[in-house]
Amino acid sequence: MADTDMHTPDDAAPYSFIFPIGYQSSSNCGYCRRTRSRSGQSQKSRKRYSYYASATSLMPAFYKKLLDRCWRRSGTLLYRPNQKGACCPHYTVRLDSTKFKPNKDQRQAVNRFNRYVLGESYLNEAARLFPLSRDQVRKRDNEFDLGARIHEPEVESLKSPPSPAHRFEVTLEPDTFSEEKYAVFENYQRTVHKEPADKISAAGFKRFLCNSPIRRETSAGPDGTERQLGSFHQCYRLDGKLVAIGVLDILPNCVSAVYFLYHESIHSHNPGKLGAMREIALALEGGYQWWYSGYYIHNCAKMKYKVDFSPQYVLDPESYGWDLLDKEALSILDRKPYVSLSRERRETGTNGEDANRVSPEAEKQPDDQAKGSGDADERDIQNQSESESESESEDEPFLLTSDMPGMPSLQEMEELDMDGLLIRSDFSDGYFLASDLVVWETESISKHGNLKSKIAELVAAIGPELMGEICVDFCRRK
Repeated sequence: MADTDMHTPDDAAPYSFIFPIGYQSSSNCGYCRRTRSRSGQSQKSRKRYSYYASATSLMPAFYKKLLDRCWRRSGTLLYRPNQKGACCPHYTVRLDSTKFKPNKDQRQAVNRFNRYVLGESYLNEAARLFPLSRDQVRKRDNEFDLGARIHEPEVESLKSPPSPAHRFEVTLEPDTFSEEKYAVFENYQRTVHKEPADKISAAGFKRFLCNSPIRRETSAGPDGTERQLGSFHQCYRLDGKLVAIGVLDILPNCVSAVYFLYHESIHSHNPGKLGAMREIALALEGGYQWWYSGYYIHNCAKMKYKVDFSPQYVLDPESYGWDLLDKEALSILDRKPYVSLSRERRETGTNGEDANRVSPEAEKQPDDQAKGSGDADERDIQNQSESESESESEDEPFLLTSDMPGMPSLQEMEELDMDGLLIRSDFSDGYFLASDLVVWETESISKHGNLKSKIAELVAAIGPELMGEICVDFCRRK
């Protein structure tokens, strides 16, 4: 680093701290289980590439912007898959909680669980002690109020006496480790995902589902009330026992599902459907509007459940606009291994402003819609095998010359002024600018592997327009 004054960020201008790992290929796919040989060839000659970074601290608003550029996280690891050429292309989907209407199967799952928790004796006695009016009965029969029904069996919502058959509670708690939570995780990984005991550990649970880099803060909602932001565990307890956990990132205008796990004792109650609808209700009631269920993988049968929550929108990996995931879009995904619906419209001459397209600014427009959901068995899992990213060093892939959709070209990055990018490292007492680096003027980003090219890859992956919101963090990671 050059001998120069240190720069201290303005406390009123928050930054997200990110370390660039790089553009790497994964040795195996956690969804279709295809593996690559040492020669780098898969069963279909397809390589699975992603750009990886790690985060020590993320502003909730910044991470929301990453979600809208095809990113996800697993613990502190951030990754953005390359959909082109992948055996299982990952597409980001989201649902508008204000437009969601549960289908018959989803309504039945809620009603059956409510009846189990409350019990026939309670229902009969409560109907006698607290009778509904004729209008209330008619409304209940004709309208399924998600918020009312999802909270109906909770102990805090009940009139007593009488007492329900079971005590059911749901709480939103910090994403901290506890033995109680780990017991549910261990049971879920062992019984649902059939993982051997030596692959399940408390350290893995902490790394995967407790160590979030997203900062905890509050923000004003549409109605002016303060809303929580950060990473949380939504804990479900039945008769005092923790039976399910929804791991959530609550961000500006969205609830993002990270993972959902449950104890085998409640498998018969469709906990995944119940968890999905409860998360949608949280987005609706908290004024967050959007529910992100993670990646949708069209050729993975375990992901088909997401289409059942309709209508739903899918993020275009090239334009970063949102498109309705309708029958027409699904038929295109049936025919092609990789799809950009904006490209499809250009190639077929379809009007790019048709009713099935939503611009990246759609969150400001109340008519925009999106949906998604899931069975707990196969809720969108941030696969640990994929997240660990076993790199194939002999490939030496370079993001700026790759076919990753939505990326600026090498020429565009060479013309980008990155001099003012904020950096910190163990070799300085404060912050400094990229231009302060001794090698900054002599290195070229086109020479893959040098420091400047690594920083340029990170900027390209997150989006040059977000460059001013990050600090490239080269401090030693603990």
